[in-house]
Amino acid sequence: MTTTAIADVTNQIQKFWSPIFADKLRTGTLLPSLVSKEYEGSIANQGDTVYVSAIDTITANRKTVGVGDYDSYSSNKLTMTRVSVAADTIIEAGVKIESLVALQSQVGAQDSKIRAAMFYALEVEVNNFLYSKVAASASAPDHVINGITDMNAAQLGATRVLASQAHWGAAERYFLCDPIYYQDLLNAATLTGSDYGAADAPVVGGRFGMKRFGFNIFEDDSAGIAQVSPTDLTTDLGLAFIPDWLLFVMQQGVTFKLSDLHATEKRGYLLTAELLCGAALGIEGSKKHIQIYNT
Repeated sequence: MTTTAIADVTNQIQKFWSPIFADKLRTGTLLPSLVSKEYEGSIANQGDTVYVSAIDTITANRKTVGVGDYDSYSSNKLTMTRVSVAADTIIEAGVKIESLVALQSQVGAQDSKIRAAMFYALEVEVNNFLYSKVAASASAPDHVINGITDMNAAQLGATRVLASQAHWGAAERYFLCDPIYYQDLLNAATLTGSDYGAADAPVVGGRFGMKRFGFNIFEDDSAGIAQVSPTDLTTDLGLAFIPDWLLFVMQQGVTFKLSDLHATEKRGYLLTAELLCGAALGIEGSKKHIQIYNT
C-alpha cells in the first residue's frame, strides 16, 4: 500500500488552489476589484517596486495667420509623472489541522471549505488594506465632506460637481456607500423611481447597484469602509472615486505552505496562505477620490 506523504498533499494544494485568488478578487469583492491594477514591472519578491507613469498636460498655442511668428511652430518639453508602488505588505491566513486525513479530503475539491474560509479571510484583509489608503485632499478644493446625515439627491449632485471640477473621467465613476447611506438613496424617489429614469443596474462582484448622477453606486457592508471616517464611524459612510485613485499591485496567485508541527512538539499540520502586495495613491490620487461621512 502506498502512503500519501505531506509533500504529495502540498503539491496538490499548490496545483488546485494557488491560481484562483486573483480571479476571485476581480469578481468577488468591491473595492479591490475597482482600483487600478495597471502597472509596469512584475512582483516576484518582497520589496519589489513597480511603476505607473503618465504624460503631463501639454499646452497648445493659438496664432493668427499673418501676425507675429505665425509661420513658426511652438513646442513644449515633454515631461512625465511617475509613481512607484512597493510590494511591501504580506497578507496571510493560517489554520491548524489535527488530521492529515481531514486535509486530504479537501484537496482538489471544488467546494473545499478550508479553501473558501482562507480565501474569504484574505479578501477581507485585502479590502481593509485598500481602505486604509484613503487620503483625500483636504485643501481647496476639499475632497473631504463631513457632517452629511442624509445621502440624498442634492448631496449626490454636489459630489458629482466636485468630481467634475477635478476633471474625473465620466466613464468610470464609482460611489460605495455603507448600508445607511445606501438606504437614504433608496428612500429618495427621484433616485429610484422609474418615472425619473431609474431602470439601469450596473453589476460588480455579483452585486447589483444603480447608476445615478454619473456614478455607479453600490452598497458596501464591509468593515473596511469604516476607515473612510477618521474616527472609524460604523455608519453614514461613502467613498466616491475613479479607479486610478489607487494603484494596487500583487504577486500572481497565493503562496500555500503545509508544515508538520512535530518540530514544535505538537500534533497536526499548519496550512498557510500568503499574498504579497502593495498599494499607493495614483497620480493626483488625493483628488481622484472623495470621502463622505457624518460627524
